[in-house]
Formats: sequence, structure tokens, C-alpha cells
Amino acid sequence: MRLSGRGVTCVRGGREVFSGLDFEAGSGEALAVTGPNGSGKTSLLRLIAGLLIPTEGTIALEGGEAELTLAEQAHYLGHRDALKPALSALENLAFWRDFLGGEVFDAGESLKATGLDHAAHLPAAYLSAGQRRRLSLARLLAVRRPVWLLDEPTAALDAAGQTLFSGLMRDHLGNGGLIIAATHGPLGIEARELRMGGSA
Repeated sequence: MRLSGRGVTCVRGGREVFSGLDFEAGSGEALAVTGPNGSGKTSLLRLIAGLLIPTEGTIALEGGEAELTLAEQAHYLGHRDALKPALSALENLAFWRDFLGGEVFDAGESLKATGLDHAAHLPAAYLSAGQRRRLSLARLLAVRRPVWLLDEPTAALDAAGQTLFSGLMRDHLGNGGLIIAATHGPLGIEARELRMGGSA
């Protein structure tokens, strides 16, 4: 499996964010997208996820499920945690499973893997920022998809949470998945770097 972009140009609000960008990542590989604020890191992830349309260029996934689009084979984890505050941690995962069309899974195991099994029945509104981030990470495990698109994935995580997430990413890569992550700091895994330009 290989995800690639060729000559990708992004224009938002009448402003060219970046142009002529090439990138690629294959099974078992991680690509760390770095650069100053406003350089287009989040825009690139949103383009890959199908949330934005490139002005020019192409983005393609080779070797995935032929009948599924790239968006249907990717998880996009933005910097805001997409959680319903009135639902429990367990209910939030069940919502995402149904919404994303995932296979039957053990939600409890996904919560345990992210250190949240003790908070399974707590409403998301009562979780700390770090716990909400862990719950978002649990979604990556609850609905299996080969492509992880991560925007500042370690934001709000303490040292223990970052170590735990590094292990989850290594497992994902070891199982043939690929990761593209926008980050200002180290991911805790081996990754090639794609440096974006632009002004801070």
C-alpha cells in the first residue's frame, strides 16, 4: 500500500497555502509533516482525508481496498476531539463505530489500550483534556483503518500518554498501516520528515 501526492496545490480563502507539493508514504512508514504555523500542515491532512479538494495535483492510494475511497480507508484525527459530551466514553466509541461503519469490536479493549477503561461509563464532559485525547485515540483502534492522518496527536497528553501512544503507532505500523502526522514536536517513533514552508 502506498499513499502519494503529486504536484498538490492548496488554495484557501483566496490565498495559496502551498503549491507543487510531492509526498509519499508506504505500508509500515510514518511521515512527520513539520513547519511553522500557517504553512499548511493541517490543510494537507484535510486534503488527504477528502475534506478539502486540491486546486491542482493528485492524491492517490495504491494497494488498498479497491472498492473503497481513500477517505473510507483513513482516520482523520484533528486537533479538536470530536466527542459528544453527554455520551459516555463507551457510547462515544459506539457512535463512531456506527457512523464510520466499522466491524463489531470490543470497545472495552480499545479503552483499555488507551488507559481509559476505568472511565468507560463517565460522560465525555467529565473527562480531562488528556483523557478526551485518549478517547479520540481509542477511536483509531475501535474502527480499524490502514491510514492514520494525525494533527498534533500528542496535544494534551502527559508523558505517560505520549509513551502509550508511541506504542500504539508502532503497533499500527507493524501491522502494515501508515501514518501521516502534522507535528511541532517528536512523535516518539521513527518517521521521515516533510517540511512545509510559509510564515509563522
